[in-house]
Amino acid sequence: MPKFFLGIDVGTTGTKTILVNARGKVIASATENYPLLTPKPGWTEQNPEDWWTATRKSIATVLKTSKIKPKEVRGIGFSGQMHGSVFLDKNRNVVRPCLLWNDGRTAEVCEEITHRIGEKMLHQWVANPVLTGFTLPKVVWLQHKEPARFKRVRHILLPKDYVRMRLTGEALTEISDAAGTLMYDVRESCWSRPLLEALSIPSEWLPEVRGSEQICGAITEEASKTTGLAVGTAVMGGAADQPAGAVGTGVIREGQVMCSLGTSGVVFAATSKPEADPRERLHTFNHAVPDTWYLMGCILSAGGSLAWYRNTFADTERALARRLKEDVYTLLMKQASQVPIGSEGLFFLPYLTGERSPHKDPHARGAFVGLSVRSTRGHMVRSILEGVTFALRDCLEVIRERGVKLTEIRATGGGARSPIWLRILADVFQTEIAVLASEEGPALGGAILASVGAGEYASVGEACEAMIKIRARVSPNRKNADRYDEVYRHFTTLYPTLKRSFRGCVDLGA
Repeated sequence: MPKFFLGIDVGTTGTKTILVNARGKVIASATENYPLLTPKPGWTEQNPEDWWTATRKSIATVLKTSKIKPKEVRGIGFSGQMHGSVFLDKNRNVVRPCLLWNDGRTAEVCEEITHRIGEKMLHQWVANPVLTGFTLPKVVWLQHKEPARFKRVRHILLPKDYVRMRLTGEALTEISDAAGTLMYDVRESCWSRPLLEALSIPSEWLPEVRGSEQICGAITEEASKTTGLAVGTAVMGGAADQPAGAVGTGVIREGQVMCSLGTSGVVFAATSKPEADPRERLHTFNHAVPDTWYLMGCILSAGGSLAWYRNTFADTERALARRLKEDVYTLLMKQASQVPIGSEGLFFLPYLTGERSPHKDPHARGAFVGLSVRSTRGHMVRSILEGVTFALRDCLEVIRERGVKLTEIRATGGGARSPIWLRILADVFQTEIAVLASEEGPALGGAILASVGAGEYASVGEACEAMIKIRARVSPNRKNADRYDEVYRHFTTLYPTLKRSFRGCVDLGA
């Protein structure tokens, strides 16, 4: 009987389900979108029921279009948006809409937690600073701001784990998503009881933690009726979206790095031990691979910076693209390719929505620095590509500082489809960039973990070798790299110079 595996990615804008065979070939794919709720400025929420509806519809669509027999699906693995807070009562009913990873309402709570616990103890207990995106401050926010709802809580889950519960009836999580809650001791791989006790959060509210490739339940009769999956099909833990994406790109061993160029930008380095940065410029979490951790830097506006430029300044290019039936980004990249390295002294700081890594500054703002009468649209586009890449190199330099020796960087995300951006990455990072044949990323990572849990492969490494293919490699140009070193050194002076001014800009715009 043929063997297939499902990868389900519960994302921020929609749920994507893919069906792959044992060699990683995508047989069918379906995406179901859902709304983002913004009840107040800076608040972002979603209804968990929307995730469940999207998941069961996308599964049903994939089974229908692939025309395979449900019994041929041997395992299911998940990927999911990190840090969300799904609060459930004693009957496992949702208490309130989920606060998402990009929800900013907990800024004051973060300051309170840091003051109460202290940076030193936080670093010792959970190896990371308290940031608005994490789950812990959301729990404390509910405790303070919605006490009636807080009294009803008996379970706290992550988004993908809620959907898995609806499929299997089991309220569990796995190690990579647990690590991102800020309630998990990433060094000892267990819930941090000292932290939970200090903040009066009952430990019994938190789920049992299993390995990402381990079985976390099986399809129930009820779930079978709504999805078309066979009763008893094994469902694995899966992983949070970033480690799932790393598995989906084969970044699972020390020295391997994933560079993701999506709306946000991520530099993700696998490590053989928890290399926590004492200055907490990067996150340190457990990987989806056993006995492996990762250092991760996240910049908030990578492809998002380019999308902002397209929407704000590129009316002419968008009109031309429509006439030519061409992608507007292709036209923008052609403009950028006609501009020299360094954009003739024009710099772009990609802090349009504040910045997470390595500056941890919600008040940072975007800026073009060095505009002159020679500056064209092409200069602006190229400076955006370079500015985003420089910001990612800021994160990469911290990884190198922590003693991680880089052996390979694998690029993924929409930006990895651009030859000029890949060239800039290779030259700025001064490391060969590998480009993958598949762009499924997190969903493929979930399917790979499912294949291991189902016994098709003995390890995640073996599965990645069989299911992931490299389609191209871009090596750095020595001359370009030397020039970019000089340009990058100037870039690093801009944020410290403008930091105080950014806070003034925020105050004036309030």
